[in-house]
Amino acid sequence: QVQLVESGGGLVQAGGSLTLSCAASASISSINLMGWYRQAPGKQRELVAQITTGASTTYADAVKGRFTISRDNAKNTVFLQMNSLKVEDTGIYYCKATINKPSAGFQVLYNYWGQGTQVTVSS
Repeated sequence: QVQLVESGGGLVQAGGSLTLSCAASASISSINLMGWYRQAPGKQRELVAQITTGASTTYADAVKGRFTISRDNAKNTVFLQMNSLKVEDTGIYYCKATINKPSAGFQVLYNYWGQGTQVTVSS
């Protein structure tokens, strides 16, 4: 299995910046999709950003223009650069890895989650 360790969370003032890191135990070149999710208090977990091995990216509308997902293949690490942070960005941020493991003619997706890192944005 793939182990994911997030870091970089903390307390920041609104308008500030924060960078999250997700270190994977496996080469991210072997991981089909990596992404960041977050869960705010009282809300369901939502996709924030994701990146494929081909470097194609997807962002939630709420963070477009403010957040940037990137990767460093040599370090097996994915980053989330968060700028112009808002109070509503507060939540637990989780790193997720998805691996496609074809078996018996089926395309089987396996999801792996990190433990999460708390991001708190104060007004």
